[in-house]
Amino acid sequence: MNRERLESELERFEGDADARRVVARQARDLADSGLVAEDLGYELTVDTIVDELADAPADHSLVERWNWWIGSLELSHGGYEQFQVRVY
Repeated sequence: MNRERLESELERFEGDADARRVVARQARDLADSGLVAEDLGYELTVDTIVDELADAPADHSLVERWNWWIGSLELSHGGYEQFQVRVY
């Protein structure tokens, strides 16, 4: 997964450069972990992440969107809590 491309694509959601960088770093760590491929059967891509974040409530910031998605993965499969953005 291309972290620089993801940071660029995340500009469509509210959030400054720091928020984009933090989310992109967590996304890269998630992709490297292989959990999504193992649990859901597909590789994590920039497009997948953007699509998932677009499904979050419209009033959520970028970090809130990320944590919303990661929270749903945690509820359904477990093992994703470590990828949440805790302090921003």
